[in-house]
Amino acid sequence: MESSSQRVVIIGAGIVGTNLADELVQRGWRNITVVEQGPLQMPGGSTSHAPGLVFQTNPSKTMTKFAQYTVEKLLSISQDGQSCFNQVGGLEVATTPERMEELKRKHGYASSWGVDARIITAEECIQLYPLLNPELILGGLHIPSDGLALAARATQLLIERTSAAGVTYIPSTPVTGIERAQGRVTGVTTPNGNIPADIIISCAGFWGVEIGAMVGLQVPLLPLAHQYAKTTAVHSLKGRELNSNINGMNATLPILRHQDQDLYYREHGDQYGIGYYGHRPMPIRASDLGVTGKHVDEKNMPSRLNFTPKDFETAWNESQKLLPVLRQTHIADGFNGIFSFTPDGGPIVGRAPNVEGFYVAEAVWVTHSAGVARAVAELLTTGRSETDLADCELSRFEEIQLSKEYVSETSQQNFVEVYDIIHPLAPKISPRNLRLSPFNTRQRELGAYFLEVGGWERPFWYEANKDLLPYLPANWQPVERDAWTAQHYSPISAVEAWKTRNAVAVYDMTAFHRFEVFGPGAQDLLQRLTTSDITKSPGTITYTLLLDEQGGIKSDVFVSRLEKDVYQVGANTAVDLHYLNREALLHRKHSKQYVQIRDITGATCCMGLWGPRSREVIDSLSTDDFSNKGLPYFHVIKATVAGIPVLAFRKSYVGELGWEIQTSAEYGQRLWDSIMQSGKLHGIVAAGRAALNSLRIEKGYRTYGSDMTTEHSPFEAGIAYAVDMNKEDFVGKAALQRLIKQTPSKRLHCLTIDDGQSVVLGKEPVFLDNKAVGYVTTAAFGFTVRKPVAFAWLPARVREGQAVEIEYFGCRIRATVSSDPLFDVSNSRLLAQTSSVESQLPIKSRL
Repeated sequence: MESSSQRVVIIGAGIVGTNLADELVQRGWRNITVVEQGPLQMPGGSTSHAPGLVFQTNPSKTMTKFAQYTVEKLLSISQDGQSCFNQVGGLEVATTPERMEELKRKHGYASSWGVDARIITAEECIQLYPLLNPELILGGLHIPSDGLALAARATQLLIERTSAAGVTYIPSTPVTGIERAQGRVTGVTTPNGNIPADIIISCAGFWGVEIGAMVGLQVPLLPLAHQYAKTTAVHSLKGRELNSNINGMNATLPILRHQDQDLYYREHGDQYGIGYYGHRPMPIRASDLGVTGKHVDEKNMPSRLNFTPKDFETAWNESQKLLPVLRQTHIADGFNGIFSFTPDGGPIVGRAPNVEGFYVAEAVWVTHSAGVARAVAELLTTGRSETDLADCELSRFEEIQLSKEYVSETSQQNFVEVYDIIHPLAPKISPRNLRLSPFNTRQRELGAYFLEVGGWERPFWYEANKDLLPYLPANWQPVERDAWTAQHYSPISAVEAWKTRNAVAVYDMTAFHRFEVFGPGAQDLLQRLTTSDITKSPGTITYTLLLDEQGGIKSDVFVSRLEKDVYQVGANTAVDLHYLNREALLHRKHSKQYVQIRDITGATCCMGLWGPRSREVIDSLSTDDFSNKGLPYFHVIKATVAGIPVLAFRKSYVGELGWEIQTSAEYGQRLWDSIMQSGKLHGIVAAGRAALNSLRIEKGYRTYGSDMTTEHSPFEAGIAYAVDMNKEDFVGKAALQRLIKQTPSKRLHCLTIDDGQSVVLGKEPVFLDNKAVGYVTTAAFGFTVRKPVAFAWLPARVREGQAVEIEYFGCRIRATVSSDPLFDVSNSRLLAQTSSVESQLPIKSRL
């Protein structure tokens, strides 16, 4: 937590920077300076030309919450009783059957995140928006609380009220450098001198790349030009006051999106504004724009480039089809306005990992501006955002994803796909094959179907196992799936799950993050950061949590003590690495104990060898003792497998006997070959992530980032067993001591689908007594339990056996709140000393 006496400098007086100043003022901070390179009345960044359409519904809960707060705040910012938000509502129309289905899915998001929305018929669309062409419309999604943000006006009012509260604004002053000393910021440099600062937040928009570079920080965003045009007067709208009413009442129809053609629309008095994403990507470099002049107006600003009419031809033709009234008009004005795009489409928010006191809030659109500002203000004043920031955390990208080439290609692709219908499992088309495990060659030979995460190619199933489908017992046969969930899925996953439960399978676990924590301070550092006692003797593994100060779950990790001063941490994301590195730096500074963090993920590889016959396989390859006595559950040993030095971790992500076997990358292919060769006698197969996810959810194992986030406590998430309240102080313990005395309002529940075949994918709303009360986190078909299974956040009052409904593409699917875990409640399979009865079947039966 930072003191309110800290000197704060905010770079950028657009909609984000001014909102942030206001949020800090509301929390009692006053020593705030906002530096703006342009004139305050119109700074010239993206805020100055943004059309202001606010559509709140988003697949991301975080982004929806940000948008909801932005609407709430803009409605509260007013002058003479007139707010800065015109709540005309939003209408998204479908002109294809595929888009109509997508709108039903989007309605599910709205219900999950608490946004009032309604799927409406084509006739209702025309009633709501009479200018639409009835021959094209199939239906729509109506969100009454959406509308138009008057961003430039809101910015001016925020400047006025924060100035009155003591915030200093310095206009027409570019930042030319960031001063640092002893690893933290000390001030910003401008042509007019230095401004001292303890905290600096870059809200510079698409100039953020240049500001980040001043402290050696790679900010992964790409400025891209986006076309926006205004028509001449529309006859049926004539007589309206043009752009002068600060309440925005020059627009009365809902804001409109025609995503089938990459278009959106709003009224400007008697004119129409048309935004278009269907043109070629037009990347620019902010540094090429030069210094912002002292005179900026609507036609002359750095973020407004010359219109390119040829790129707009398709947009104009399609607009006249959708809105026939436009056939009597022509384009009166247009420009290519610069906005920020990122590799995954999310904002860039958070603390810089390489220098203390530097924060960013970039690539933030008007829609999410106040929400992001509130989150950053909370981060500064309390140490954490009430809204989980995983979807927009600055440090979420892997190192390979920070390269200029990667940022450029993926950000441009996001521009192209911004309105496309994207399956939640769909991988990037390019770039691919950035990070390959040493097993990749063999996986390709087995016909692996790869999906990509964090640059890693991860097999989801293997076509080589297709020939085993006829041998599947009747109670393991996969069910038919609908067209949506059948994408990026194969029934082969049932074979791989069956083999794991009844014989043995290998899983590539290389892509999971592995960090080495070493030095005399390693134990004290990890003991302070984690919720469990990790002072156990070398050779032990501890499942534990990283919490924030309010008891929210930052991550769940496996801490393995390899030697007295050497630990290995199995973590989730790059954010974990940056957090551990920062805390190690602070530990060295304050305790004088040496401790270092090293990312060993790429230098190593790891396979999961799991199943009731895994011990037979490993015993044929190693003289080391892999029995329960030699290697008990949640222990690790150094061993030799097929002559290869390995670390063998006795743990399992699928709920079966086995080990994660880790070695140097150089030995990976030989390890794979040796295990697969030895495993032939025992019916071994290579298995992919689809089977792993199914087995994982049956066993009740949570996934950080989906099933639980910083918005949840261990008690709510059902993992209180990972917390040792008798342990000396650790991060978040004080909060847990308060929370343990309270009755949680929500809990993570397990659901099973009653019809035994309807599979959902996550984020669908859950209804109780016909009211949306929660949402699905992760889901899969449970091949062992023979029904679809899901985790869902629901009110704590919901009990096992209770009936609920899940909305899926507009339909209700009946489900039952079930016990958790569904499989091997006693852990007898994990702790097995000998092979199970099932594994004693004849070899042919186990093929």
